[in-house]
Amino acid sequence: MMNAIWGVTVILCIGYVLVGGKDAEGVANSLARSGEQAIALTLGLAGTVAFWSGINRIAEKAGLIKALARVFRPIFVILFPSLRSNEPILSLIVSNVCATLFGLGNAATPLGLEAMRVMQAGSLRKDTATDAMCTLIVLNTTGVTLFPATLVGIRLAAGSENPMAIIGVTLLASLAGLVVGLIADRALRRYFRP
Repeated sequence: MMNAIWGVTVILCIGYVLVGGKDAEGVANSLARSGEQAIALTLGLAGTVAFWSGINRIAEKAGLIKALARVFRPIFVILFPSLRSNEPILSLIVSNVCATLFGLGNAATPLGLEAMRVMQAGSLRKDTATDAMCTLIVLNTTGVTLFPATLVGIRLAAGSENPMAIIGVTLLASLAGLVVGLIADRALRRYFRP
């Protein structure tokens, strides 16, 4: 659906420029420059994401994720009471949250998807999200970010003079979003029981 909306929007915009008598050559040049800038930004960002994904993988292999899982287990048992005795899923969720803490959405996504897949496999109703699945979605969409590595990488690649200036604001915004998201998750699950 989004592909169709995006395609129609692009066609309408280009048609408007051509019919409206605007500079079609300028539009073509702008599109070419945008492609170059997108490639440069992606290559610049790839290094940052690869570095932090590697750090996350090293932390996982060194047992840091399991240690964090033990430390944060009481919090995750409160957030995910139905998973209290399911260590493999809790470990995936902790890994996902740790990746989100460091702003690694790209590294967090596969972990979150794997946790969702395992939770769905154990669910009695395959077509309905469980409470734990909804809480995990909230944690992923509003997750606390201590170091937004991807955003810092984008700002570095774009030539920002102070790419780290957003860290404090990002932390406060993500904390506020997390609190509101968790409150909404708990409140809404009472009203939307199957």
